[in-house]
Amino acid sequence: MFQRWSKLSFLHWRFPPEAIRPLLPPGLELDTFDGEAYIGLVPFTMSGVRPVWSPPFPPISNFHETNVRTYVHYRGRDPGVWFFSLDAASAPAVHIARTIWKLPYYFARMRIETFGDEVDYRSERLWPAPVPAVCSLRTRPSGIIVPAALGTLEHFLAERYILYAYARSRLYRGRVHHTPYPLQNAELLSLDETLLAAAHLARPDADPLVHYADGVDVRVFPLRPITDERAR
Repeated sequence: MFQRWSKLSFLHWRFPPEAIRPLLPPGLELDTFDGEAYIGLVPFTMSGVRPVWSPPFPPISNFHETNVRTYVHYRGRDPGVWFFSLDAASAPAVHIARTIWKLPYYFARMRIETFGDEVDYRSERLWPAPVPAVCSLRTRPSGIIVPAALGTLEHFLAERYILYAYARSRLYRGRVHHTPYPLQNAELLSLDETLLAAAHLARPDADPLVHYADGVDVRVFPLRPITDERAR
């Protein structure tokens, strides 16, 4: 599939690894940076979503999304993303993603607005449960725009090109390709959310790390089962 991801805000909190490991499926190991685990809250908008053989159809190709995620690897390799939830403002996309991509998508009422250099995100989950699960936040990008350098925390958090899914006692892996994010530091101006709590994650009191990226063009490859890994 082809798609574009735009107006991405990345909020990340440090978590003790022992708080996240029990929530992962069999076969995946938690990825850490200097011994710390991270939970990310990432709102953004998608456009031009389409299979490679089809032109985009705006009513179902353009929609907003917010995901809650952490970072994992498989047997010491293939570092990627594990999603606790993905809220999207497209019912067809939710049905397709839950069926074909085996990902925990939820349908939500969402909007993204810009006010000068500020970006305002609003999301309210409608179905399926757990509800209510809401997110309201505003960020202000600042600083220079530069791809994250290899070996830095920013690279660890942002530059992930593998996603994992789990269904019917089987682990799956999918790959995405895009240029490095045009990353900026950002200021969090306001935050009110219950998406982490809905995922059984107790959000720390500390302020999150905040980054912003204007957008990237993305190619998404098919989900494949990991044939040498089944739940025991």
